[in-house]
This record gives sequence, structure tokens and C-alpha cells, in this order.
Amino acid sequence: MSMMKELNFGASSSFTYEWVYDVFLSFRGEDTRNGFTRNLYNALCGKGINTFIDDQELRKGEEITPALMMAIQQSRIAIVIFSENYASSTFCLEELTKIMECIKHKGRMVWPDFYQVDPSNVRHQKSSYAKALANYERKKTIDKEKVKQWRLALQ
Repeated sequence: MSMMKELNFGASSSFTYEWVYDVFLSFRGEDTRNGFTRNLYNALCGKGINTFIDDQELRKGEEITPALMMAIQQSRIAIVIFSENYASSTFCLEELTKIMECIKHKGRMVWPDFYQVDPSNVRHQKSSYAKALANYERKKTIDKEKVKQWRLALQ
């Protein structure tokens, strides 16, 4: 079931925006795809909540697709499932950056879920999050500004 939102801009005009998805799930596939995330997806769909899940297994080095970025923009809520290896995926970090941009500029909501991970490790980039980000900063192929964006999104 899609949600409809109508915004009025003065007496002479109005803008109608229909969400394509109620919920967008962001997760590290290797960590949670076949367990927690699949169960969450099934539970949400079972309640009639139109939920987007990316079922495509990505190969190393692939980039986030425009269609996936569009799904983020067209979702009312994002549930981000932070797991042990979430930050080891540039794909996940790009999704998170886009989600946070939509929150800031488009009024979307995000609900974090910390799956077997301490929330402070995510926010303060400790443990596996620290290692992953340090690795990105050492790589010459990854722009340092991009890593800064990822750090801010994780905070």
C-alpha cells in the first residue's frame, strides 16, 4: 500500500507526491540477507507494507545503480541494518549517504537497526568500522572526500 502526501504551496498550486515504497531496506547481504533481513522483509510485506529489498548479489567493484538510488528517493522510510561488515561495503556506504541526504533535504525518515553490533562502534567508527574506513583512506582509488561523507553518514 503506497502512501500519498500532498503539499500545498499557496492557494494557486499544489504538488502531489506518491511514495513508490513505504520502506527501503539497507543491509550488508553477506551478514543478514538470508536471516534477519529476509525475515524482516517478509514480516513487513505480511503486514501490507510495500518494502524494497535489493535481491541482487553484487560482485566486488560494482557500483550502486541509478535504479537503486531512485528506490531510495522513492521510499518514505529507510531501515538501515548495521551489521559487523556493513562498512566494509562501499555499496552500503553509498546507500547510507544517499539515505542521509534524503533525510536532510527531502524529509524522509530512517530507523537504524544494530544487528549484533554496538551502536557506538557505528557512530564513533570503532572496531570493524574503524578498520574498513582506514582501509578506504589508504586506497588511492577512493576519493578522500567520499570517505569523509561516509564518516559523516555513519555518525
